Amino acid sequence: MSGNLWAPWRTEYVGRKGDKGCVFCLAAKKVDDPESLVVKEGERALVIMNRFPYNTAHMMVIPKRHIGCIEELTPEELTEMHSLLVAAKGAVDGLYLPDGYNVGFNLGAAAGAGIVDHIHLHVVPRWQGDVNLMPVLADVKVIPEHLERTYAAIKERLNEK
Repeated sequence: MSGNLWAPWRTEYVGRKGDKGCVFCLAAKKVDDPESLVVKEGERALVIMNRFPYNTAHMMVIPKRHIGCIEELTPEELTEMHSLLVAAKGAVDGLYLPDGYNVGFNLGAAAGAGIVDHIHLHVVPRWQGDVNLMPVLADVKVIPEHLERTYAAIKERLNEK
């Protein structure tokens, strides 16, 4: 099979010069900026949308402190990360009704960590039947909702008082 899959919304990322420094640390410094994709801030950790998601509503829970080893997380950081994980899952449950989740750390490049020097916990909603033939046929993942819309919905749900 051959052909083109057009995704013109991706041009904003192609050829864009990246910021200097850790993307997670930069996002933690501008949590109120929608460009940061931070949907919830705690005292020691935050929840951020994955800019290159595996599925709709793919988020990460990260410590604010720049650390790369799980052993360096304090008990307080781990507790807050767990609380934010539960809150993020609850928001996604209420908005998207997933059938399950993949939750975990990719520790090191060999394990798939794209950013190895700032530890992060992935929260990936899953639905029955969400595995389609696009990754097999074209090495492409289909995400049915634009990241900006997902960000706005989850941020609103997580910050309801």
